[in-house]
Amino acid sequence: MTNPTITLAEDLTLTRMGYGAMQLAGPGVFGPPKDRAQAIAVLRAAVDLGVTHIDTSDFYGPEVVNELIKEALHPYPAELHLVTKVGARRGDDASWIPALAPDELRQQVHGNLDRLGLDVLDVVNLRSSAHAGHNDESIAEPFSTLVELQQQGLIKHLGLSGVTITQIREAQAIAPIVTIQNLYNLVNREDDDVVDYAAEHNLAFASFFPLGGFTPLQSETLTKVAARLDATPYQVALAWLLQRSTTSVVIPGTSSLTHLRENLAARDLTLPADAITELDAV
Repeated sequence: MTNPTITLAEDLTLTRMGYGAMQLAGPGVFGPPKDRAQAIAVLRAAVDLGVTHIDTSDFYGPEVVNELIKEALHPYPAELHLVTKVGARRGDDASWIPALAPDELRQQVHGNLDRLGLDVLDVVNLRSSAHAGHNDESIAEPFSTLVELQQQGLIKHLGLSGVTITQIREAQAIAPIVTIQNLYNLVNREDDDVVDYAAEHNLAFASFFPLGGFTPLQSETLTKVAARLDATPYQVALAWLLQRSTTSVVIPGTSSLTHLRENLAARDLTLPADAITELDAV
């Protein structure tokens, strides 16, 4: 398997086919995994299969996923980059609660460092309070807090999650960013403008929920295209995302070794023009 890469900074080259560690936690991304040994095996297999980009956060679990990553992969290979997120915490009922005050963000950054066993984080994405809600509220204060932590040497690179172009530009006026992580897939294309903006500015655009929200009719089209290409619908959806933009990256998550290998096979799937046209019309 090949794994195309994207270079975002002198010290930051990511495989465009990454791995999202969120699903290693229990149901609802809360609590321990059903099979801890398998979770460890999946993480190690992802790296063995050439993935150098793992997406995580200390609020997955909470804390559970970062502890699994450390157990499975520490000391980390030099080429492996862990991309984490801050800006939320988990309630006792597994709810997702915005946590964007300066002290909260500082605690989250230190929590990620401690749980991952790192002195500095490769990339930290700021999760906006209007996550995927297309709300242009200012992110200047929380982003500036992360810039301060970057200046203290705790963070190498910054990114954003669940943001609009207005918010991206606001952040860029304060400090450089390297990544954007938004909800985007074959049938949810509200962020087409953000995908294009990311490509124009050499920012990695990481799609989460890459195969969600499909109607039966849309799924039927995807299934037909996949059958013609001797691939799975999920592989086609991932390949479409990779071909959507030169800076698109995908971070599919799974707790299954079989599904991990199926997902990664999408990096070798080139969709022909007629398949792209058919999928674009979904």
